[in-house]
Amino acid sequence: MRCLQKPVDCHNIIMCMTIKNKYRRIRVIVNPKSGLRWSFDTMRRALDKAWDISGNDLVYQFCQSGQDGYIKALRAIKEGVDTILVAGGDGTINTVGKALVGTDAALGVIPAGSGNGFARHFGIPLDPAKAVEVLAKSRIKKIDVGVVNDRPFFVTCSMAWDASIAKGFAKSRIRGVLPYIFAGVNEFLEYEPQKIDVEIDSKEVIHFSDALVFTIANMTQFGGGAKIAPHAQPDDGFLELVSALHQDVPKLFTNIGKLFDGSLDELPEVITRKFKELVVMRQKASPIQVDGELVDAPEKVYVRVIPSALNVIVP
Repeated sequence: MRCLQKPVDCHNIIMCMTIKNKYRRIRVIVNPKSGLRWSFDTMRRALDKAWDISGNDLVYQFCQSGQDGYIKALRAIKEGVDTILVAGGDGTINTVGKALVGTDAALGVIPAGSGNGFARHFGIPLDPAKAVEVLAKSRIKKIDVGVVNDRPFFVTCSMAWDASIAKGFAKSRIRGVLPYIFAGVNEFLEYEPQKIDVEIDSKEVIHFSDALVFTIANMTQFGGGAKIAPHAQPDDGFLELVSALHQDVPKLFTNIGKLFDGSLDELPEVITRKFKELVVMRQKASPIQVDGELVDAPEKVYVRVIPSALNVIVP
């Protein structure tokens, strides 16, 4: 007597095992105040389709402030969330993402800001819905994290006129690249350069008499397509200093195109250095720009890199 049994579908078993291994606990943290024109509903439909697959745990939250986003990210990690997707600008990515530094959780960036330097560096689509689809098929990569006076940053940190731009931009009720340019022009007219002394990796000392540009980059972008550090790599264990003096402004302005075509550092007026630790001594305390946000800082500023400290989802 023969026993008839239903054939086993090995393909389906393998597929189920594969999907099961990809199960994730995902938290989406959204800054509703970021950017100019984007639809949460459109982004959510894309998230539901690409990320809310069988077995995944997908939860949405809104952050009411930077501190609120940071606290919610910390709580998510304590709850066992392994993937945090942040919909916002570079400032939101910084405040939420710093909770993930040194953990196993992965950060995914859905660009919804004005400059979107993080997303532009990695080639993440600037349309939030398209970014969601691409990230769902992307890989996890470890990147370095910069630290300025114990505050993490992922993209850039600036301490001269380039920091003042953030101050002027913060005053504007309009978001976008054009207001950023206007803020730069207005702040340039009011900015007073100061002397900056720099010690690089305890080996080299440089004195800047009237620094206009003084940016420390972990990634290439200022945002808006402006590549302040064209050769910066967030996974090489180094940060990059980019500086220019006030006296060289006329020539820099005539070569503004180089800021967008990736050849800015070819100008002899632009000074660059790769480093792991930097000590900056300024004449007076003044705010600095950290991933697009303005924060207070004393005269003496310490900058260092933490290699491979953050897991990010990139194409």
